[in-house]
Amino acid sequence: MAERKARTDFPLVADAFVPAPREDLDTQIRSMIWPLGRVIHRIHLSIYCGTAFNPGVKGNARFSPIRDRAGASIPTLYGGTTFDCAAMETVFHDVPFAPGLKTFDQTRLAGQAYSTVIPRRDLVLADLSSTALRSLGLRRGDLIDTEKDRYPGTRKWAEAIHQQCPTVDGLCWVSRQDDRARALVLFGDRIPADDLLLATATRSILENVDLFTSLLILADRIGVCVV
Repeated sequence: MAERKARTDFPLVADAFVPAPREDLDTQIRSMIWPLGRVIHRIHLSIYCGTAFNPGVKGNARFSPIRDRAGASIPTLYGGTTFDCAAMETVFHDVPFAPGLKTFDQTRLAGQAYSTVIPRRDLVLADLSSTALRSLGLRRGDLIDTEKDRYPGTRKWAEAIHQQCPTVDGLCWVSRQDDRARALVLFGDRIPADDLLLATATRSILENVDLFTSLLILADRIGVCVV
Protein backbone atom coordinates (compact mmCIF):
# COMPACT_ATOMS: atom_id res chain seq x y z
CA MET A 1 0.00 0.00 0.00
CA ALA A 2 1.38 3.41 -0.93
CA GLU A 3 2.35 5.59 1.98
CA ARG A 4 0.01 8.54 2.49
CA LYS A 5 1.74 11.90 2.62
CA ALA A 6 0.55 14.61 4.98
CA ARG A 7 -0.67 17.85 3.46
CA THR A 8 1.92 20.57 3.72
CA ASP A 9 0.18 23.45 1.96
CA PHE A 10 -1.27 24.85 5.22
CA PRO A 11 -0.08 24.99 8.81
CA LEU A 12 -2.43 23.14 11.17
CA VAL A 13 -4.39 24.51 14.08
CA ALA A 14 -2.93 22.35 16.83
CA ASP A 15 -6.14 21.69 18.75
CA ALA A 16 -8.42 21.05 15.80
CA PHE A 17 -6.47 19.79 12.76
CA VAL A 18 -8.07 22.46 10.59
CA PRO A 19 -5.83 24.42 8.20
CA ALA A 20 -5.03 27.82 9.65
CA PRO A 21 -6.67 30.82 7.92
CA ARG A 22 -4.69 32.60 5.25
CA GLU A 23 -3.45 36.17 5.62
CA ASP A 24 -4.74 37.31 2.22
CA LEU A 25 -8.44 36.52 2.51
CA ASP A 26 -9.41 40.04 1.51
CA THR A 27 -8.22 39.26 -2.02
CA GLN A 28 -8.86 35.51 -2.15
CA ILE A 29 -12.37 35.10 -0.75
CA ARG A 30 -15.09 34.77 -3.39
CA SER A 31 -18.31 36.56 -2.50
CA MET A 32 -21.92 35.98 -3.50
CA ILE A 33 -25.08 38.02 -3.17
CA TRP A 34 -28.08 36.95 -1.11
CA PRO A 35 -30.54 39.26 -2.86
CA LEU A 36 -32.99 41.65 -1.30
CA GLY A 37 -36.24 39.82 -0.55
CA ARG A 38 -34.87 36.26 -0.70
CA VAL A 39 -36.32 34.28 2.22
CA ILE A 40 -34.11 32.98 5.02
CA HIS A 41 -35.60 30.04 6.93
CA ARG A 42 -34.49 29.66 10.52
CA ILE A 43 -35.23 27.57 13.60
CA HIS A 44 -34.22 29.26 16.81
CA LEU A 45 -34.92 29.48 20.51
CA SER A 46 -38.28 31.12 21.11
CA ILE A 47 -36.69 33.48 23.64
CA TYR A 48 -35.38 35.35 20.59
CA CYS A 49 -37.61 37.09 18.05
CA GLY A 50 -37.41 35.93 14.46
CA THR A 51 -34.96 38.62 13.33
CA ALA A 52 -32.85 38.62 16.50
CA PHE A 53 -29.19 37.68 16.48
CA ASN A 54 -27.73 35.30 19.03
CA PRO A 55 -25.45 37.40 21.25
CA GLY A 56 -22.61 34.99 20.54
CA VAL A 57 -21.46 34.53 24.11
CA LYS A 58 -22.14 30.80 24.47
CA GLY A 59 -22.49 27.80 22.18
CA ASN A 60 -20.41 25.48 20.03
CA ALA A 61 -21.30 25.80 16.36
CA ARG A 62 -19.20 25.63 13.21
CA PHE A 63 -18.95 29.40 12.82
CA SER A 64 -20.00 30.71 16.24
CA PRO A 65 -19.41 31.97 18.83
CA ILE A 66 -16.76 34.25 17.37
CA ARG A 67 -15.02 37.46 18.37
CA ASP A 68 -13.82 40.52 16.52
CA ARG A 69 -10.26 41.84 16.45
CA ALA A 70 -10.84 43.69 19.74
CA GLY A 71 -12.14 40.55 21.46
CA ALA A 72 -15.81 41.56 21.52
CA SER A 73 -18.45 38.89 20.80
CA ILE A 74 -19.98 39.05 17.31
CA PRO A 75 -23.75 38.35 17.28
CA THR A 76 -24.76 35.76 14.67
CA LEU A 77 -27.92 34.56 12.94
CA TYR A 78 -28.05 31.13 11.28
CA GLY A 79 -30.50 30.19 8.54
CA GLY A 80 -30.99 28.25 5.34
CA THR A 81 -32.77 28.23 2.02
CA THR A 82 -35.52 25.81 3.15
CA PHE A 83 -37.39 24.64 6.24
CA ASP A 84 -35.75 21.21 5.92
CA CYS A 85 -32.29 22.77 5.86
CA ALA A 86 -33.03 24.86 8.94
CA ALA A 87 -34.30 21.76 10.76
CA MET A 88 -31.36 19.60 9.73
CA GLU A 89 -28.89 22.27 10.82
CA THR A 90 -30.54 22.69 14.24
CA VAL A 91 -32.89 20.15 15.84
CA PHE A 92 -31.59 17.17 13.83
CA HIS A 93 -27.97 18.36 13.66
CA ASP A 94 -26.65 15.70 16.04
CA VAL A 95 -28.60 12.73 14.68
CA PRO A 96 -25.88 10.13 13.97
CA PHE A 97 -24.93 9.10 10.45
CA ALA A 98 -25.79 5.46 11.06
CA PRO A 99 -28.21 2.90 9.59
CA GLY A 100 -31.09 1.45 11.57
CA LEU A 101 -33.59 2.95 13.96
CA LYS A 102 -32.74 6.34 15.43
CA THR A 103 -35.02 7.98 18.00
CA PHE A 104 -35.51 11.64 18.81
CA ASP A 105 -37.22 12.82 22.00
CA GLN A 106 -39.80 15.43 21.01
CA THR A 107 -39.37 17.20 24.35
CA ARG A 108 -36.12 18.52 22.81
CA LEU A 109 -38.33 20.65 20.59
CA ALA A 110 -39.65 22.61 23.56
CA GLY A 111 -38.75 26.26 23.16
CA GLN A 112 -37.88 25.87 19.46
CA ALA A 113 -39.52 28.25 17.00
CA TYR A 114 -39.58 28.70 13.23
CA SER A 115 -39.35 32.04 11.45
CA THR A 116 -38.82 33.28 7.92
CA VAL A 117 -36.83 36.46 7.43
CA ILE A 118 -36.11 38.58 4.37
CA PRO A 119 -33.31 41.13 3.95
CA ARG A 120 -34.22 44.65 2.94
CA ARG A 121 -31.00 44.96 0.96
CA ASP A 122 -28.60 42.70 -0.90
CA LEU A 123 -26.34 40.83 1.54
CA VAL A 124 -22.73 40.17 0.58
CA LEU A 125 -21.70 36.71 1.79
CA ALA A 126 -18.40 34.87 1.65
CA ASP A 127 -18.94 31.90 -0.67
CA LEU A 128 -17.77 28.67 0.98
CA SER A 129 -19.13 26.30 -1.67
CA SER A 130 -16.83 23.56 -2.98
CA THR A 131 -15.77 25.50 -6.07
CA ALA A 132 -15.04 28.66 -4.09
CA LEU A 133 -13.11 26.69 -1.46
CA ARG A 134 -10.84 25.39 -4.22
CA SER A 135 -9.56 28.92 -4.77
CA LEU A 136 -8.40 28.87 -1.13
CA GLY A 137 -6.81 25.44 -1.51
CA LEU A 138 -9.44 23.93 0.80
CA ARG A 139 -11.64 20.87 0.60
CA ARG A 140 -15.11 20.64 2.16
CA GLY A 141 -13.57 18.21 4.62
CA ASP A 142 -11.28 20.98 5.87
CA LEU A 143 -14.05 23.40 6.80
CA ILE A 144 -17.62 22.24 6.13
CA ASP A 145 -17.65 18.47 6.61
CA THR A 146 -15.94 18.47 10.00
CA GLU A 147 -17.20 17.07 13.29
CA LYS A 148 -17.67 19.12 16.46
CA ASP A 149 -14.18 18.42 17.74
CA ARG A 150 -12.87 20.61 14.91
CA TYR A 151 -15.18 23.56 15.48
CA PRO A 152 -12.53 25.60 17.34
CA GLY A 153 -10.55 25.54 14.09
CA THR A 154 -13.47 26.31 11.76
CA ARG A 155 -14.47 29.26 13.95
CA LYS A 156 -11.01 30.73 13.36
CA TRP A 157 -11.90 30.96 9.67
CA ALA A 158 -15.12 32.83 10.44
CA GLU A 159 -13.16 35.26 12.61
CA ALA A 160 -10.47 35.70 9.96
CA ILE A 161 -13.00 36.36 7.20
CA HIS A 162 -14.81 38.85 9.43
CA GLN A 163 -11.55 40.65 10.26
CA GLN A 164 -10.03 40.68 6.78
CA CYS A 165 -13.17 41.26 4.69
CA PRO A 166 -14.97 44.31 6.13
CA THR A 167 -17.63 44.42 3.38
CA VAL A 168 -18.77 40.82 3.98
CA ASP A 169 -22.06 40.44 5.90
CA GLY A 170 -21.70 36.72 6.63
CA LEU A 171 -20.88 33.28 5.23
CA CYS A 172 -22.79 30.92 2.92
CA TRP A 173 -22.15 27.24 2.12
CA VAL A 174 -23.85 24.08 0.88
CA SER A 175 -25.30 22.51 4.00
CA ARG A 176 -23.50 19.44 5.30
CA GLN A 177 -26.74 18.21 6.84
CA ASP A 178 -28.89 18.81 3.74
CA ASP A 179 -26.87 19.15 0.55
CA ARG A 180 -29.99 20.12 -1.41
CA ALA A 181 -29.81 23.55 0.25
CA ARG A 182 -27.51 26.34 1.34
CA ALA A 183 -26.90 27.38 4.91
CA LEU A 184 -25.74 30.81 6.02
CA VAL A 185 -24.61 32.73 9.06
CA LEU A 186 -24.88 36.51 9.29
CA PHE A 187 -22.66 38.87 11.27
CA GLY A 188 -24.79 41.00 13.56
CA ASP A 189 -22.31 43.86 13.73
CA ARG A 190 -22.55 44.30 9.96
CA ILE A 191 -26.34 44.18 9.62
CA PRO A 192 -28.47 46.85 11.35
CA ALA A 193 -31.72 45.66 12.94
CA ASP A 194 -33.88 47.30 10.29
CA ASP A 195 -32.07 45.48 7.45
CA LEU A 196 -34.02 42.29 8.24
CA LEU A 197 -37.78 41.95 8.10
CA LEU A 198 -39.89 39.17 9.60
CA ALA A 199 -41.68 37.61 6.61
CA THR A 200 -44.11 35.37 8.54
CA ALA A 201 -45.06 35.26 12.18
CA THR A 202 -42.77 33.20 14.42
CA ARG A 203 -44.41 29.86 15.28
CA SER A 204 -43.70 27.17 17.85
CA ILE A 205 -42.49 23.89 16.32
CA LEU A 206 -44.38 21.79 18.88
CA GLU A 207 -47.57 23.81 18.99
CA ASN A 208 -48.10 24.36 15.26
CA VAL A 209 -49.64 21.27 13.63
CA ASP A 210 -48.40 22.04 10.11
CA LEU A 211 -44.81 22.63 11.26
CA PHE A 212 -44.76 19.54 13.47
CA THR A 213 -46.12 17.46 10.60
CA SER A 214 -43.41 18.80 8.27
CA LEU A 215 -40.81 17.88 10.87
CA LEU A 216 -42.21 14.35 11.17
CA ILE A 217 -42.07 13.91 7.39
CA LEU A 218 -38.41 15.02 7.41
CA ALA A 219 -37.67 12.73 10.35
CA ASP A 220 -39.09 9.76 8.47
CA ARG A 221 -36.95 10.62 5.44
CA ILE A 222 -33.74 10.47 7.50
CA GLY A 223 -34.78 7.36 9.41
CA VAL A 224 -35.64 9.01 12.72
CA CYS A 225 -38.57 8.07 14.95
CA VAL A 226 -39.81 11.05 17.00
CA VAL A 227 -41.01 9.73 20.36
